[in-house]
Amino acid sequence: MAGNRYGMTTGAVARHLGVSPTTVRSWEQRYGLRPAAREEGRHRRWTVEDVSMLEELCRLTASGVSPAEAARMVLTSRDTATGGAPRPARLPDPPAGNERAAVPEGARRPGSRHDPSPDTVRAECRGLARAAVRLDGPAMDDLLERAVQEHGLVVAWEEVVAPALHAVGKKWESTQERYVEVEHLLSWHVSTALRRRIVAGFAAASAAPPVILACTPTENHTLPLEALAAGLAERTLPVLVLGGAVPAEALDAAVRRCGPAVVALWSQTRATADRPLAAHVAGTAFGPRGARTAPVVLLAGPGWAGGPREAGMLRPGGLGEALDAVSWRYERLCLAVSDPTREPFRK
Repeated sequence: MAGNRYGMTTGAVARHLGVSPTTVRSWEQRYGLRPAAREEGRHRRWTVEDVSMLEELCRLTASGVSPAEAARMVLTSRDTATGGAPRPARLPDPPAGNERAAVPEGARRPGSRHDPSPDTVRAECRGLARAAVRLDGPAMDDLLERAVQEHGLVVAWEEVVAPALHAVGKKWESTQERYVEVEHLLSWHVSTALRRRIVAGFAAASAAPPVILACTPTENHTLPLEALAAGLAERTLPVLVLGGAVPAEALDAAVRRCGPAVVALWSQTRATADRPLAAHVAGTAFGPRGARTAPVVLLAGPGWAGGPREAGMLRPGGLGEALDAVSWRYERLCLAVSDPTREPFRK
């Protein structure tokens, strides 16, 4: 931020925060968030301290606090820091239709890790989207880590991360604004958070045949596949992530080399769903004669919807269902290995 002794204009502050000048002016009109000092006859100029106050407002709203409550908190903090008596309390404006009261941290009931309050999740989703709009990387990292820690990966993905990604993409599409950098940055931070969990699970993973995760040859959306990989890693299941747009020949070679127990193929749209490839993978047998087997194919993603359910293939309804299906297959595999009298692991 420039160190101009006269301060920053409202437009410069808006660019610094990643919001519109109208938003900054609305904070002043609705909540009293104005520069601490203003010379007569001059336009508003925001000092370093004033901008820090607005940065704190952005951090609070990113964590799910409503703008009205966040404004009250930063004004109280500023008055206390300046050593003066706090100004008379200004009643916060009633929340707008898309603003809900923040859920106090201590008010979350035990067990919310797997059964979060809908208001809590919506607040966290909005906070993540707001941080993305401001291009606030540290806030996104913090919000993503807290969501996974408090709710578990499945809830964090399905009720916080995925809706935030959808909302950011839909907003710019509907308004015809070209803030592609917002969606790209959010995707990058989500991917970083997921890969941390994948790498952390490598050390504890079992030595069983891996789960191969790959996008179909014309599919480039990898985030849902990374979420599945992170969930499998948390369950200490071995994963091999091939990523986006995997050529059919490369997938075939990986299957034959690794002898996977499960192959998950992600398809975002029907145009990228390659059913002949899925059937080929499901029919790829490997292992010694007399005990040959083939992988179970997990058809992941909305692109596979509406088609027939072929033998040897699973089509889960979401991340949690996919994790449970793969875990069940590995339980059967482990039982077959530990007890040779049992029927061998089959599809």
